[in-house]
Amino acid sequence: MAYLAERAYELIAAANGRGRLAHAFLISGARGSGKEILTARIIQLVGGTASSGAFDLFGEPEAPPPPPPLDDLESGWVRVVRPRMKSRRIGVEEIRNLERTLHLAAPGGACKVGVITEADRMNDQAANAFLKTLEEPPNNTLLLLLTENPQRLLPTILSRCVRIPLLGGMPLLADGGAELIAALNRAAIRGFGTPVAALHLKTAFVTFLTRSREAAEAAAKAAEKEEAATYRDATDGTWLKGREEFHKAAAEAEYLDSRNRLMDCLMAWMADLLRLKTRAGGLDFPESAPALRSIVEGETESRLLKRMEALDSLRRTLDTNAFEPLAIEVGFLKAFG
Repeated sequence: MAYLAERAYELIAAANGRGRLAHAFLISGARGSGKEILTARIIQLVGGTASSGAFDLFGEPEAPPPPPPLDDLESGWVRVVRPRMKSRRIGVEEIRNLERTLHLAAPGGACKVGVITEADRMNDQAANAFLKTLEEPPNNTLLLLLTENPQRLLPTILSRCVRIPLLGGMPLLADGGAELIAALNRAAIRGFGTPVAALHLKTAFVTFLTRSREAAEAAAKAAEKEEAATYRDATDGTWLKGREEFHKAAAEAEYLDSRNRLMDCLMAWMADLLRLKTRAGGLDFPESAPALRSIVEGETESRLLKRMEALDSLRRTLDTNAFEPLAIEVGFLKAFG
């Protein structure tokens, strides 16, 4: 399940207070979702410098001040790795430098923190080197990986991290989100809670996925064609063939980004049903409320929670090598059937 950054921090702080903090977290989410702010707060938490906030004149707790920028927290026992090569990749030497710090003994049993921003930009050597650290983490070490694209990471890295997907960032209704929500509303009004209704909703969702894939492939082909025209006479065919593979991979990554964003819309839409049922307020799509109230009347709170869990399971399945069409059909039947 995806979280707002504040809720994610509350869960992590609670685990830390119980002495049950995991050794590695993968914090993912769209640009602007608060990944670096959350990471900075976690560093302050494990370092014992987190502020609990002050109290106002009426004795009510005030929100704690925002943490400093992530890079400002880098110190002897906190290391922040970012893509710094011209190719915007993270190389194996940067990971080895991080590992050397993590294997040192910190005074007083202080927690050592290794942060990798844009973790999906580790090259193959770097990813494999980091995997060894994940498999055998040094004592008193916390590893924090940040990424907008978790699907680009090795499955073996994904499986060894506690995943914290964040909501927010890029507006949910941007880049086709509004059209998707309108299509879901129309499909849901025709029926909800039956296999036929689930397949109607699946069809609406897959239509937008197909459109996203076609747009990504068209952009990649246009870029490849432009490069071929520019460099055909200046390089050999091997280089151009490599660039062809590069653009195919870029198109796939762009599609997966779009799919994640559409899944965010779908999760938020389902969460709105639950909010309407519990009269919680704070709807992501308040304009959809009139259309969704009739659906809510026929659903129990526990049933809506199970539907949310089914969608979250679908998201996690899609992050594996599962056959996408079958995974989506099964997921929608569980979530909406």
